[in-house]
Amino acid sequence: MRTPLRGSASHGLKIVVVGGFGVGKTTMVRSVSEIRPLSTEETMTQAGAGVDFNSGAPGKSTTTVAFDFGRISLDEKMVLYLFGAPGQERFWFLWDRLFTGTLGAVVLVDTRRLADSWYAIDRLEHHGTPFIVARNNFGPPAHDLDDVREALSLPGEVPLIDCDARRRESSKQVLIALVDHLYALTAARETTR
Repeated sequence: MRTPLRGSASHGLKIVVVGGFGVGKTTMVRSVSEIRPLSTEETMTQAGAGVDFNSGAPGKSTTTVAFDFGRISLDEKMVLYLFGAPGQERFWFLWDRLFTGTLGAVVLVDTRRLADSWYAIDRLEHHGTPFIVARNNFGPPAHDLDDVREALSLPGEVPLIDCDARRRESSKQVLIALVDHLYALTAARETTR
């Protein structure tokens, strides 16, 4: 699939997808991008043993070593650029640079490894970056969303939704939920002025 960037495109918006290793960030960018996404997936090798931990994702054989990049044209002028951050701890130093200039972020979580998402939430809170949390369902959910919210100590004002990162429509709904959240935050700020 190849959709050329319109010549009228003049405004770029940026959203980042973060989360732990193997949670589906690359899959989400791939499923929703209108272009063939830039992907830096590489095969995991024995050199990563003891460095990269894929517990909870035993069938995973590749990992993102830089970032994923996709694009969605919103209208004639506005383009959304989507970045997927690497989940391996040794690449976390890239995250702060990826957050620069972003409107907001999606924290993708796997309930089998919720603790892997704490760093992402901490970094976003540290930067004051608005975010939502999306539970990527790898099967029927074992817990309800209230349990997930409590386990993550997630404030009530941060949206928490379900998704299937493999499905374009589901990934689109996650991005729409983030945009709705950003709009609500902006509207709330303007009413307090």
